[in-house]
Amino acid sequence: MAFFLCFFIFFLASSAYACDRCVHQTKAAYFSKESSLASGACGYGSLALDITNGQIAGAVPSLFKNGAGCGACFQIRCKNTSLCTQAGTRVIVTDLHNNSQTDFVLSSQAFKALAKEGLDQEIFKRGIVDIEYKRIPCDYKNHNLSVRVEESSKKPYYLALTFLYQGGQTEIVSVDITKVGSSTWSSFLSRNHGAVWDTSKVPEGPLQLRIVVTAGFDGKQIWAQKEVLPADWKNGVVYDTGIQINDVAQEACSKCDEGTWSS
Repeated sequence: MAFFLCFFIFFLASSAYACDRCVHQTKAAYFSKESSLASGACGYGSLALDITNGQIAGAVPSLFKNGAGCGACFQIRCKNTSLCTQAGTRVIVTDLHNNSQTDFVLSSQAFKALAKEGLDQEIFKRGIVDIEYKRIPCDYKNHNLSVRVEESSKKPYYLALTFLYQGGQTEIVSVDITKVGSSTWSSFLSRNHGAVWDTSKVPEGPLQLRIVVTAGFDGKQIWAQKEVLPADWKNGVVYDTGIQINDVAQEACSKCDEGTWSS
């Protein structure tokens, strides 16, 4: 618990500095190999393209947040009104981007979506464009929060889970599991990297899951009200938690222009 409190305080400070809900001005480039962004630091692999229809991006460390920013959704539009649409595009963070020239590197599909019809080749010629962006809630109407058992899991000694379809506008900052029917939550998972959490203390039997989602000074515990992993859970399988996260948490940052956009 002490570790979690220290992490929580650190997370509050980092969120206060970032203030994602504000509109930010920066630049964006693109990467031609979408599969590289999909299989990036978040650990989604090929599922990233299925989840997002190819609208993916790598984000700088301040937005990647040591992996807590994986799965975050952003609305992005370029500022060249003769070249680009006013609505822009929406992307999901799937990778870490370390180039200091831009805050985002977009998939070619997402970069193309910034441009007006017929001008996609022109925007590709530019390579880098001035943009503005803000964080927006993710919306997965047809999917609950799900977990994929990673291939590295070794029953019964080690379990690694990747979180998929996280809606709303929060980050997962704590995860633990227990045997269905138990009142003791003693198996805490650690963030291995990106959206992947793991533990070497795996309870026997069917498993329930509890997470903490938070952003800024607002936090919330969420329990799966059903069995998430069966007793015979298998590597590579995606399991539905039955949870829908729609929360848009408050951020501990100073007042700013939240930039209401009209398309």
